[in-house]
Amino acid sequence: MLKARFRRQSVSRGNSCIALLAFGCYTVRMNYGFFRTAAASPETVVADCTANANRIIDACKKAGAQGASLIVFPELAVTSYSCGDLFLQTTLQEAAIRETERIAKKTASLPILIAVGLPFASGRSLYNCAAFIFAGKILALVPKTYLPNSGEYSERRWFSPKKNADAETVYFSKAHPAVPFGCDIIISDADDERCAIALEIGEDLRAPVPPSSYHALSGAAIIANLSASSETVGKAEYRRLLVKSQSARTLCAYVYADAGHGESTQDAVFASHKIIAENGTIIAESKSFNDTICFADIDIERLALERRRETTFSDCAANANTRPYRKVSVDLLSRAKTFSEKAPLFRTIDASPFVPNDESGQSERWNDILTVQAEGLAKRMRHTGIKNAVIGLSGGLDSTLALLVTVRAFGLCGLNASGIHAITMPCFGTSDRTYRNACTLAKETGVALTEINIAEAVRVHFRDIGQDESVRDAAYENAQARERTQVLMDIANKINGIVVGTGDLSELALGWATYNGDHMSMYAVNVSVPKTLVRVLVEHEASLAGGKLREVLLDILDTPVSPELLPPKDGVISQKTEDLVGLYELHDFFLFQMLRYGSSPRKIYRLALRAFAGVYDGATVKKWLITFLRRFFAQQFKRSCLPDGPKTGSVAVSPRGDLRMPSDAVSRVWLEEAESL
Repeated sequence: MLKARFRRQSVSRGNSCIALLAFGCYTVRMNYGFFRTAAASPETVVADCTANANRIIDACKKAGAQGASLIVFPELAVTSYSCGDLFLQTTLQEAAIRETERIAKKTASLPILIAVGLPFASGRSLYNCAAFIFAGKILALVPKTYLPNSGEYSERRWFSPKKNADAETVYFSKAHPAVPFGCDIIISDADDERCAIALEIGEDLRAPVPPSSYHALSGAAIIANLSASSETVGKAEYRRLLVKSQSARTLCAYVYADAGHGESTQDAVFASHKIIAENGTIIAESKSFNDTICFADIDIERLALERRRETTFSDCAANANTRPYRKVSVDLLSRAKTFSEKAPLFRTIDASPFVPNDESGQSERWNDILTVQAEGLAKRMRHTGIKNAVIGLSGGLDSTLALLVTVRAFGLCGLNASGIHAITMPCFGTSDRTYRNACTLAKETGVALTEINIAEAVRVHFRDIGQDESVRDAAYENAQARERTQVLMDIANKINGIVVGTGDLSELALGWATYNGDHMSMYAVNVSVPKTLVRVLVEHEASLAGGKLREVLLDILDTPVSPELLPPKDGVISQKTEDLVGLYELHDFFLFQMLRYGSSPRKIYRLALRAFAGVYDGATVKKWLITFLRRFFAQQFKRSCLPDGPKTGSVAVSPRGDLRMPSDAVSRVWLEEAESL
């Protein structure tokens, strides 16, 4: 419901201050919750407030032209941070006030909130302050809470922290005789309380309890940090960790702007490091020693959802015992600039949210997921005392992953893989390719393989229920799936084993499973692994394997996904799942956006267009989004009685945990919105 308008251009991967994504142009209440921010560290001239103000004004104009609604500058940017004892000179103090007023005047027409640092004297004290400026007005002054006084930092030599007895308003100038002053100030939009901004300065972030913690608990969704952190070896990574962790802890967006070029190098060097993070993830970052303005579009809507969902946050807010914050309301969002459809969105939209695309630590991540799956099964086996497992092995992706996980679980239990009974059950739709792959996979993993042709049993069942075998309807298909499950369950009973389920999260989301057929097992190891991730995990295992095991895994990966319930044509799989229910990479994207972030169909659609630009057109995205929504709601009854299985990621559909959804919920509102796109 935020008012700034945003758009679209090209897909960009990675965290960068120049990462652009396209988005559409929308009205005040149709921008899907995105709020554009900027962090800037223009080159300064030590003690030359006029030169510094000129560069600040120029940066504000550039940020405003890009649609930013907030720009954050470094600590003491009006004077530069490294003025030393010159801070105590009245001449410098007065120049800082004068030039800050000029910044306000020269940016009055810009629809942008400015956070800029300056020294400010009041009474017997001099404060290291940040000024909020908007529409030509000095809205508030926020003093630094914690003043470093060791190493190259000597801030207590010049500055004082704000004391409780200090005035809550101060005389700034003739034009601003009563400016709110203190650390308890939040700037918020007059019409949308979710857009609320507070700030802290430099060292405040390093405190055991940063002021931003209280800001967030009092409603601030965006925290600005005006900083001057000297550059030393390893310092950049330290900043990243601080910013990421604080944004995660406070469920906020954190905009960090560091001092840089122009600061005195007498005792330290400053690197112009800018970071913008959102709930533990860096969404934009500048290179060190780079004066480029860093932009990012913050999802305020998503942050609001996270805060509503996380009861720990609301409980902490209720118990914080902070005095009420002073809220300064401004018409921030309605002043935001309107852009064309071709303008960029400064945010990466990941087309594969279940499969992070950063290459660092990927192998460890995949191994962790496989270990979670295996540990879950191993615990269940230890608890029940069962030493045998039964698994239907089709030669497809899902059963392959389930088998690999089961082999791991047996290793964790100190059991021989021969206790794993892989059952291949050829029937009407089984292809030679999947049959061969199932047999080879069983042999190469050292598990016991049993072949049970279920065709005759299914035909007997057809005769019992009066089903014409030539009629290839749901009964024809599901009878095969249920026969498979009956075989597995009965064998498990016979050998005192546990049936390991093979169905994945994507199939559960779509209801693409036969009720009381492949939908059921005694422990479902893939239950929280979507199809896009199943593929990646099997690829990972293939990369570690050798010989025939590697060959068969690669061939399985190359085989079309199919339930194989209809006869093949000329020996080739005739029934392809994605032709029937849609593209898994789209469905996994829809699922993640809907369940993890609570996104509306309209927002999901727009984000999908950006994420899959040049891959799928709007008609394709809309078609499968409607299919997803219709099936997701209609098939909840299948998810309501799922067997146990391990949660591996932030999105799951267990009725006992993540998704408490009634089976009778109606999809009308969601479908109407999707169909109107």
